[in-house]
Amino acid sequence: MSDAAFSTPARTFARPSLKTRLAAKGFDGTTLLVLPGLVAVLALFIYPFLYGVVDSLTPETGAWYENYRRFFSDPFLYNTIAATLWLALPVTILNLALAVPIAFRVRLMRRQKLLTTLLVLPITLGTVLVAEGLLNFLGPQGWFNRTLVTIGLLEAPLRLTNNYWGVFASLLITGFPFAFLLTLSYVSGIDPAIEQAAATLGANARRRFTRVFLPLLVPGLAVTFCLAFVQAFAVFPSAVLLGAPAGPTRVISIAAYSAAFEEYNHSLGSAIAIIMGLVQLAVVLAVLGLRGLFYRGPAGGTKG
Repeated sequence: MSDAAFSTPARTFARPSLKTRLAAKGFDGTTLLVLPGLVAVLALFIYPFLYGVVDSLTPETGAWYENYRRFFSDPFLYNTIAATLWLALPVTILNLALAVPIAFRVRLMRRQKLLTTLLVLPITLGTVLVAEGLLNFLGPQGWFNRTLVTIGLLEAPLRLTNNYWGVFASLLITGFPFAFLLTLSYVSGIDPAIEQAAATLGANARRRFTRVFLPLLVPGLAVTFCLAFVQAFAVFPSAVLLGAPAGPTRVISIAAYSAAFEEYNHSLGSAIAIIMGLVQLAVVLAVLGLRGLFYRGPAGGTKG
């Protein structure tokens, strides 16, 4: 027999397609859907942030840290951090304190959607419209003061606008719907069977809230606090329209705006914006760090 009779045909392996090779590395069609969002994040957040960092380190005169040295050496500038925290922290805490009991009550109501729509209505009004309404309602000639003076409870109108309390009221109105919606989602996610089991074991309403609901709710409240705080810390229109921009409600966003658009020192404005972001980040990290001390497991029921 010849050698050709014992020879076997050579096996040829076709090269996998590009789609198959990408799928093997985890890049399938679903993963590619992330790309538009990733490009948007890079264009709208990462690039402006890096541009701001570089801009803050290239002052018009002096060393690379001149803008930061000027900020922390001028009380008119660095006191804006305390003024903003003095507004943002109490408003955020009060919004959460109001959102928790209302969310617990709303979750048991049959007309939950109608009441939820009414409570979140201030979000659709916008900050400027809310500020204009508060000026007409709480101003010296507003309905609130006129009513109290007319019925004799006040001899002179209270000053509730163009000061700390005007900005506080505006932040409370615009921030509450945000905190309420987030809190309601967390409260609704807790399995009712857990509360029923605690009640069966003899726990009253107060013990069920402090021993069952609150530990399950604290991680969600921490996230709600962070988001509500960031929103309140970035206050600007309310501080201008309802506060005293050159006085006690001169918040850090006003300082950044003044540096960039009144002094035309965009480098200093960028430095103040970076400092503003770092303060927000410090508070958020502290709250999220405390969240780790509480229960972080599932709060809903499971089948089977």
